[in-house]
Amino acid sequence: MFAPNNPASAYAQVGVETGVTAASPHKLILMLFDGAIMALGSATRHMAEKNIPAKGQDISKAIEIITNGLRVSLDLEAGGELAERLHALYDYMTIRLLHANLHNDPAAIEEVTRLLGELRSAWEEIAADPAVVSANRAAA
Repeated sequence: MFAPNNPASAYAQVGVETGVTAASPHKLILMLFDGAIMALGSATRHMAEKNIPAKGQDISKAIEIITNGLRVSLDLEAGGELAERLHALYDYMTIRLLHANLHNDPAAIEEVTRLLGELRSAWEEIAADPAVVSANRAAA
């Protein structure tokens, strides 16, 4: 959580919790993409600094977001072939990140970061579609 003696940390935690609570389903997915991308950026920095424990924690965080956030949010029945392909892509990303962690391979992290960025951009375009925004409001 946050350190009780650190007001800045407490403020940041409240901001994140408020953002999650107020976010639409599309915004939550964007937040998951952002969290994974940020964790991988941090992992790359830690890898360059040879800070192995921190690198491992950041890669594990990204894997957790991909596996238990993005992949779990897929509706394989309603999403059809697209959802199945995304499921397989998330599995591939996880395998690449495990490889990156074991072999200190920044190229594997860069590959997954690029893939996440492309998916995030596509998701952002979907979220900006007025028809999608209307459907989200109707469902809320």
